[in-house]
Amino acid sequence: MDIPILFVKTLILRPYVFFFLAVSLYSASRLLGWKRTGVFFGITWVTALVCEFSSTRIGFPFGDYFYNGSTVGQELYLFNIPFMDSLSFTFLLYASYCLGLLFVLPVAYGSQSTPWTVSWRRALSWPVILLTCMFFMFIDIVIDPVALRGDRWFLGLIYGYPDPGLYFGVPIANFLGWFVVGFLAMSGYRLVVHWWTSLPPCPSPLIARDLFLGCGLYYGVLIFNLSVTFWIGEPLLGIMGIFLYVPITVFALWKLQGWLPQLPSGRE
Repeated sequence: MDIPILFVKTLILRPYVFFFLAVSLYSASRLLGWKRTGVFFGITWVTALVCEFSSTRIGFPFGDYFYNGSTVGQELYLFNIPFMDSLSFTFLLYASYCLGLLFVLPVAYGSQSTPWTVSWRRALSWPVILLTCMFFMFIDIVIDPVALRGDRWFLGLIYGYPDPGLYFGVPIANFLGWFVVGFLAMSGYRLVVHWWTSLPPCPSPLIARDLFLGCGLYYGVLIFNLSVTFWIGEPLLGIMGIFLYVPITVFALWKLQGWLPQLPSGRE
């Protein structure tokens, strides 16, 4: 079947994925500018696709898992991987990046016309990258177990593990793999930004509402998946997800109130 037709069918089958993607692209274009957005999303998508290709064949970095092809002909696949799956990594990593920036960048009040401004310094320091990878891994702790139960909601049962894992059927290696993918993608983006001297700088000063939109996207994905978790009758799984994010949310609110000490950020 022609790729354009399969792409349209994917759009119809997975509208929530493309909604989150559209929000992330809008936020990233304002936060980073279009060229940096293209670099960020391009590197992330290629990294995710290569790692999924690798894992479904040799088990690295996510561990052993497989796509069962149950939606072949209904949506676009690249190799044996649903396109929407590798695409999801892009907006999830961007949203995680925004949350990492929130914890590290200095935030201060501005004028009434720009109620919040963010000082854009050291935005690709290692503390930011490590926090980004951590939040990226955490969101998968919520997403993957409910996705594994896709036959009970509109995702469908599209993948599985040869050996069920310890965390609601998901192997711990899968979560570590998400950290690895995040680290590879963020490191690649950092390298390109430093190497490509003609790349336009990020808009400065940044309006913090653009950063908050990315953080809001992160929590939007979180709430979406937690809602599905409770909807399919998995209260224990949902409660575990809530407990995971209570301290993160509290610390984020404290940071916005200026109650947390400034984290070291190094240099970009």
